[in-house]
Amino acid sequence: MNRLLRKMPLMRTCKEVTALVVAREDRELPALEQAALRVHMVICKACPNFERQMLTMRNAMKQWRHYRESD
Repeated sequence: MNRLLRKMPLMRTCKEVTALVVAREDRELPALEQAALRVHMVICKACPNFERQMLTMRNAMKQWRHYRESD
């Protein structure tokens, strides 16, 4: 299966896609990786859930950073 995926440049495994989702937090992805991510998200049920969980964690951390205890 992995050999078949390697021959199709836009096809990625779930493991590769989760790594791209995490990497996207730190850097802008090249166009080919962005396209591969979009293609995978359309055909996979689990990875969009992981992406939503990452967004939830990012937003929670952003709120926590700006939290100030009231006087």
